[in-house]
Amino acid sequence: MTDAIDTRLSNAGVVLPVAAAPAANYVPYVVFGSLLQTSGQLPIDGGKVAVTGKLGVDVTLDDGQAAARYCAINILAQAKAALGGDLTRIVRLLKLTVFVASSPDFTEQHKVANGASDFLVAILGDAGKHSRSAVGVTALPMDAAVEIEALFEIR
Repeated sequence: MTDAIDTRLSNAGVVLPVAAAPAANYVPYVVFGSLLQTSGQLPIDGGKVAVTGKLGVDVTLDDGQAAARYCAINILAQAKAALGGDLTRIVRLLKLTVFVASSPDFTEQHKVANGASDFLVAILGDAGKHSRSAVGVTALPMDAAVEIEALFEIR
């Protein structure tokens, strides 16, 4: 399966970054039993927040979906770090919680979340099918447009 995941990442033109270190007093992930919980991941690309602002104000739906995809890439980077580099230990992505910085009248948080969901299913296959919450918030750290946390079942 690692070959399949690596092949899918390569075909998508994605090289997983080194997992980001925490920016405050927390850990980037926690493994407990057969579960792996990641801390919220921002749309970091090349060491900086790639998409800032609010949906419905100064960020388009397409840019919001791109931000969600960056978050998903960083989730996989954290999972890889947590699992000693072995993504084949992922049994299933159980849940994504997607936070979208948005104006009060923006109601397409679920469409923004599709940027992460579609990417993770494409990379993980059936193991990437998950439950999800998409929530609008007034602001996120470093003015990020999106932040996403994930819960995996692992072996």
